[in-house]
Amino acid sequence: MAPAGVGFDIGCGNKAVRTNLTRADVSGRLAPLADEMYAQLAFGVGQANKTRVEDALFDDPLWQTSPFLRASGDLKATARAQLGSIGAGNHYVNVFADEEERIWVGVHFGSRSLGHAIASHFMKQAGDKPNAADAAPKTLPVNSALGRDYIACMQLAGRYAYAGRDWACDRVVEILGGEIVDEVHNHHNFAWHEEHGGQNRWVVRKGATPAFPGQRGFVGASMGGVSVILQGVDSAQSRGLYYSTVHGAGRVMSRSAAAGRRRRVKRQATRKDGRVVNVTEWVQSGGQVDFPAVQKELARQGIILRGGGADEAPEVYKDLDKVLEAHAGTVEVLHRLRPLIVCMAA
Repeated sequence: MAPAGVGFDIGCGNKAVRTNLTRADVSGRLAPLADEMYAQLAFGVGQANKTRVEDALFDDPLWQTSPFLRASGDLKATARAQLGSIGAGNHYVNVFADEEERIWVGVHFGSRSLGHAIASHFMKQAGDKPNAADAAPKTLPVNSALGRDYIACMQLAGRYAYAGRDWACDRVVEILGGEIVDEVHNHHNFAWHEEHGGQNRWVVRKGATPAFPGQRGFVGASMGGVSVILQGVDSAQSRGLYYSTVHGAGRVMSRSAAAGRRRRVKRQATRKDGRVVNVTEWVQSGGQVDFPAVQKELARQGIILRGGGADEAPEVYKDLDKVLEAHAGTVEVLHRLRPLIVCMAA
């Protein structure tokens, strides 16, 4: 088992739910709905949820039987506080309309501090070096004590991520004033024990999701792009991919290239009493993305954006349609979802 292959955000995934609402039901009130979503959901690094969410996973005996979890101090309390929170980066909560003007809610986020702590511990135990992105992941024997503990903790983090996405979708549909009539839920950053070619294998999908024949998935685009509901198909290509597909469009520009870099700048300032003092400021410079221009363009398209930043602008991502063209013969698109509301960490 390769903890670094799975990654830090264990069980990160995409969930989309179709509601009983249509575009006409939300037309004219998208902005206040976006405000309510952004007020009630928690976005940002380290943020706790604004609503206490209870789940049976916190009663799982693993919290006591796992050597790592038993010794992890207040990790359980942190996980409990963060359940349902969204986090930062490319994680989002969106409202969409499909080709029939039906309203969908889509979310993308994972296991928050719980997954990060599990990954950090077991990567260290496996011998992975911090920030060694180009190094081959070290492995833990699946039948060793460490390997078994990692697999159990990984699966718990996966359940945690699912519970968070379930709650977020339920809450947003409640804000919209609708009901859920269909749901599509898939995840990545995980390891599955599967049969392929008559053999049992551990399949690690980092940034990739299962797409077995007939299995549906929700794949997100950029904040301004069209996302899709797709399903896997059987083919030689899909079998060669262990029935896997993408979970998003993928980046073409790094965060620092898009938004620039923050650096400390020291200068002198004159106070009201005339004294000259030394102050330190954070200055952002060098970014290639004009985010105010992005915001204006999204508004022109009728997309209501709350939060976000230059590092998540549409131009930093590939065109999802072109990405899916490269996967022709492995998946088919069932629905195309146009963004109406996009909520992300600022």
